Amino acid sequence: MISAAKGTSLPPWLKVSLPTGPVVARLREASRSRGLATVCEQARCPNMGECWAGGTATFMVMGDTCTRGCRFCSVGTALKAAPPDPREPAQLALTLKEMGLGYAVLTTVCRDDLPDQGAGHLAACLREIKSACPNMKVEILLQDFRADRGLLETVLSAEPDVVAHNIECVERLSPTVRDAKAGYRQSLEVLAHAKAARPSALTKSSVMLGLGETPEELTACFKDLRGVGVDILTLGQYLRPSSSPHHLAVRAFYTPAEFQSLGAAARRQGFRYVAAGPFVRSSYRAAELFVKGQLEGHAS
Repeated sequence: MISAAKGTSLPPWLKVSLPTGPVVARLREASRSRGLATVCEQARCPNMGECWAGGTATFMVMGDTCTRGCRFCSVGTALKAAPPDPREPAQLALTLKEMGLGYAVLTTVCRDDLPDQGAGHLAACLREIKSACPNMKVEILLQDFRADRGLLETVLSAEPDVVAHNIECVERLSPTVRDAKAGYRQSLEVLAHAKAARPSALTKSSVMLGLGETPEELTACFKDLRGVGVDILTLGQYLRPSSSPHHLAVRAFYTPAEFQSLGAAARRQGFRYVAAGPFVRSSYRAAELFVKGQLEGHAS
């Protein structure tokens, strides 16, 4: 592990070129032509070429303004944002059909300003995709809906194949890293209810490393996630989105070998699948994670 205090430059294993090529160009044009945004592009994700070539893309729905201000996130914030576009579910489904992807991930900003926090809109997006692309697997990366079970069930009733909600960090750091409306225990409650309400779906969460966590805290986090039935875990390096005072500084850079070790430690807790690495993100190689999890589930 390298302390970030020793210098501002990234370690060599975190220096990569942004993805290019005909597959990236074709899928970028297909999404932009209907005014849709992929998280892959907005986050300048270095895995974009690999995931898109493998038939996976992540879309952010309900706009690009969040009603929360988590200190790790680059998404813009406001107390109130524009209403969701009622055309978005149909446009999203058409775009995914045109892209010919086998796996789609939907993520969303938090919309505490809406009466149903956007649950109805998310459910409509899922249903439109399922109707237009019946063979496509769909993962939903949920907000927490303030742990409102009725709103969670509105989304889950649209039958996503994978239900993800990111706990983001270890419990001690959660009040500093995440918005005050979020919470470590609240996220565990969301994941537990998702598994209970839709047991046929895989559940998934993600933890960022490099914020000041200890090995013991990570082990406790892994146990907590398995305790509520989480099937799939991703572990990745936190990278500061900007140098503004709002965004937390990186405390440490984990080496690829350390990620391998932590991935092995997480697997020992019983997760069906763990992806761990500096560039791993919550939707990294999502289709592969889903398939492997399903195969292991059938074998068990």
